[in-house]
Amino acid sequence: MNKVTVYSTNTCPYCTMMKNFLNEQGISYKEVNVQQDRQAAQRLVETTGQMGVPQTEVNGQWVLGYDPQAVMSLLK
Repeated sequence: MNKVTVYSTNTCPYCTMMKNFLNEQGISYKEVNVQQDRQAAQRLVETTGQMGVPQTEVNGQWVLGYDPQAVMSLLK
């Protein structure tokens, strides 16, 4: 079972593209809105050193930005 989490904001077009891509592939994911959840935003920066979104965690590996090929390569 894949564990996929998308960290996003309300205003990020690439976040929407990433979620649409996952939906099209039939990949279930959890979304964390770092705009609404400041603690999650802080954890994200501490974990990845990056502020930008989307950041997608796939089975413990991180993909920065909209990079469907990288996501697919990390899926089991």
